[in-house]
Amino acid sequence: MLSFLQLPEEAMQHPSIATWNRNPAEEEAMGAAHAPIWRRMINVSVPHDLHESTILDYGCNQGGFLRMLYDRHPYKSAVGIDIARESVARAELLKGHRPVEHKVTDSAASLGRTFDYAFSHEVIYLLCDLAAHARDMKAAVRPGGSYVAAMGCHVDSAVWPRWRKLISETSSIPIYDHSLEDVSKAFSEAGFTVAVRPLDLDAFMPVTVGSAYFPKVVDQLRYYSQDKVLFRFVRAP
Repeated sequence: MLSFLQLPEEAMQHPSIATWNRNPAEEEAMGAAHAPIWRRMINVSVPHDLHESTILDYGCNQGGFLRMLYDRHPYKSAVGIDIARESVARAELLKGHRPVEHKVTDSAASLGRTFDYAFSHEVIYLLCDLAAHARDMKAAVRPGGSYVAAMGCHVDSAVWPRWRKLISETSSIPIYDHSLEDVSKAFSEAGFTVAVRPLDLDAFMPVTVGSAYFPKVVDQLRYYSQDKVLFRFVRAP
């Protein structure tokens, strides 16, 4: 019997899938590849003391972000949600002693509770209806709470035309062409105060010669210093 909870399919915008990436090797490698980005997200957006705070990870995949966050800033409790069944099961196996639940759903509101902080990493471009996502997150973030979303896959990114084709070849679900203005507008209209900053990664990133994603080193430098951004959406008190 699976130890995580799968919420009813009718409560979800997307039906559940096995994994997001159809390439098993790439699916397994995502956690290590994303670790420097997660560290940067934590460094610039997380208060030092989370002992009394509750956390939501929207699109948790195998749970690596919540594990890293707890190990650096222990929190009261957290929930990670994703539509990928096998990834959620893996997250549950890897959580160890940490106070985390993982659930198969894409509806934060369906959890029936509110959180102090919410996070997502490269999830928004996989969602068709930005207004619906903003309303969903408003239902899940407490008044005065915040939602930090990392987004490099958007039409304002210099690499997006190339990336759109590459990602489409391995993604189990459709991808969408959203601009930074589209995202800002959706959350502002839902009642959030919207702020944004470049991720501005402060770490060495390995250079892969011949990379399909970064054909030139300057593409990689520009992406991590300018194109990839962190949105912070604060729900009005």
